[in-house]
Amino acid sequence: MDVTAGASGFSPPKTLAFMQQQLASLTRHSLQLPLVTVTGSAEPWVTIDGRRLLNLASNCSLSLSTHPLVRQAAKAAIDDHAAGTCTSRLLGGNPPIAEELERRFAAFKGTEAALLFSSGYMANIGVIPALVGPRDQILGDTLNHASTHDGIRLSGATYHPFRHNDMAHLQDLLAHAPPKERKLVITESIFSMDGDQAPLGDVADLCRRYQAMLLVDEAHATGCIGPGGRGLVAQLGLEQEVTLAVNTLGKALGSHGAIVTASQLVIDYLRHFVRTFIFTTGLPPASLAAALAALAFLEDHPQVVDRLQRNATFLRDGLRALGFDTLASETHIIPLRISDANTTLQVAYALTNAGVFAGPIRFPAVSRGTARIRASVVVGHSQEDLGFALSAFARVGRCFGLIA
Repeated sequence: MDVTAGASGFSPPKTLAFMQQQLASLTRHSLQLPLVTVTGSAEPWVTIDGRRLLNLASNCSLSLSTHPLVRQAAKAAIDDHAAGTCTSRLLGGNPPIAEELERRFAAFKGTEAALLFSSGYMANIGVIPALVGPRDQILGDTLNHASTHDGIRLSGATYHPFRHNDMAHLQDLLAHAPPKERKLVITESIFSMDGDQAPLGDVADLCRRYQAMLLVDEAHATGCIGPGGRGLVAQLGLEQEVTLAVNTLGKALGSHGAIVTASQLVIDYLRHFVRTFIFTTGLPPASLAAALAALAFLEDHPQVVDRLQRNATFLRDGLRALGFDTLASETHIIPLRISDANTTLQVAYALTNAGVFAGPIRFPAVSRGTARIRASVVVGHSQEDLGFALSAFARVGRCFGLIA
């Protein structure tokens, strides 16, 4: 698809010529990002352009976005409250259900308090500048999500990236950081594009030793790993060691928004100093109610977490047995490294023709030269579904010479 052509073929003014040039460059390097219109239920099969495809591109890990209890809760919230809050929480956009969700989620994560945000992106770009400023130091894993990198830039703090999961490098950076300045270490617990886990216990030890704050992005861990889906922080018993954790409601919990968990002191501070909380409209009641219903379901059915990881193990082991490079994945996020962006795009199209919808991941989502197909497993996948996927991956992989 040529992303440079206008719908009416009009010639853009000279002041916008840079846009046409940049879009043409994306097309040349196979980095264009067309929107995909999905119809039907979210999991595990979807309809795209009239074709029924097995969905391996969803982050709805527990298949809760279409669960009857979650949908009914969202519908009831519109009748009981309104379609939206229409103002910031500080100026009246704070229905009782918002505070209920914060209390319930804090208890679920084993912390004193929690604070809602409109998205994980808004949480990260707001929280980081509230914690550190131009005189301070940030140390972050190179594979952290783009939202944390944007938050780092907004903070004005000095940024020291450390090699992915390299604790020796992190220790060296901490040891050389000015002792009188604030230090913030940022890592994901499950990395969104590689599917591996951070050595979170070691990170926490270093933060304790060098008196650094620790922000853990649990977007892909909450609901997916740990006791009852409480995440890697809870699995390792680090609730008191982590300064704050960012959790999304729009992935495993099937709703929308994000929620930061921390001590009461930290949450009180964030409520007064995070601009993306203060100056934005509160989440709509339907999203809050859906998240509450999903959380209740997870608490009542913790076994779904084990089922998710069994599905992930089945597909990951099958892909590795075929000869695919799945990097260091050990979770429900399974990358298939291809490297070349154009080949990755062609593989994604071929998979679609074989009946499988799996996302082609290219720069800027990952570094140049590390393009991949990203397969995301969900609870709703049956073994028959995953067997179908393996057959499709085998045919396509051999066609492109990715496997023997």
